[in-house]
Amino acid sequence: MTARSRWTLATLLPLTLCAACAQPPPEEPAPAPAPESRVQVSAESDPAAIELAQATIEKMGGWEAWDRTRYLSWKFFGRRMHWWDRATGDVRIEGPAGEDTYLWLMNVNSSAGRVWKNGEEITESPALAEALDMGRKVWVNDSYWLIMPFKLLDPGVTLKHAGERALEAGRTADVLELTFGEGVGYTPSNRYEVFVARDTGLVEQWSFFGDAADAEPRFTRPWTGWQRFGEVMIATRRGGDEDWQIAVHDELPRSVFESADPVTPQGPGP
Repeated sequence: MTARSRWTLATLLPLTLCAACAQPPPEEPAPAPAPESRVQVSAESDPAAIELAQATIEKMGGWEAWDRTRYLSWKFFGRRMHWWDRATGDVRIEGPAGEDTYLWLMNVNSSAGRVWKNGEEITESPALAEALDMGRKVWVNDSYWLIMPFKLLDPGVTLKHAGERALEAGRTADVLELTFGEGVGYTPSNRYEVFVARDTGLVEQWSFFGDAADAEPRFTRPWTGWQRFGEVMIATRRGGDEDWQIAVHDELPRSVFESADPVTPQGPGP
């Protein structure tokens, strides 16, 4: 179980599941356009905003590199450990949610799987169904915090160019505004402002609005510390000093997703 290097839905969950919310989340040739199948935003989206989103995804490695990135693991704000097989949708999630500690072995596409709460497996319905639904919500939240820029062109997103503004550090950024259609994700009323730095072409800040009509964001956080993991670029800092233990893996044993036995080395991989 080796990691190649240290290292998805468009919503934030209630504060009970989102540990981060309680804490103070030279000119180059134009990139090739994303395949048409990748651009699934609403018809109300701005062409300029779509082009900017495509360009920042290219800076992160592009769609083909992202497609080749199969196994990811990360620790959400140093709290919940995730392992994810993007090809199958299988996940393993370990850690706290609310006042309890969980282990989920489930598929986020089908919502089928097994759950342990405080060390005891949940086997009875409807408690198991409720726990699996919670697990999927946890994964939706925590994976969005990891790979949000790869989801800028997702179905149901309305993407607008909100002009030019300064990052908190004073550098110039183009701002993408994301809103969501009814029924998209768990909290479609959310709104985001995503700041793409002019000098790097990468997302370097974001603001979260609990309701699209809110005048002020609930928070503004950095999206920095970009590093290459495998074939793609991933930001490593969201504010705070937590080690996200991000890793891209060439392979993971099926036991990671099928057995409640501890994963060793924890992480897995340095």
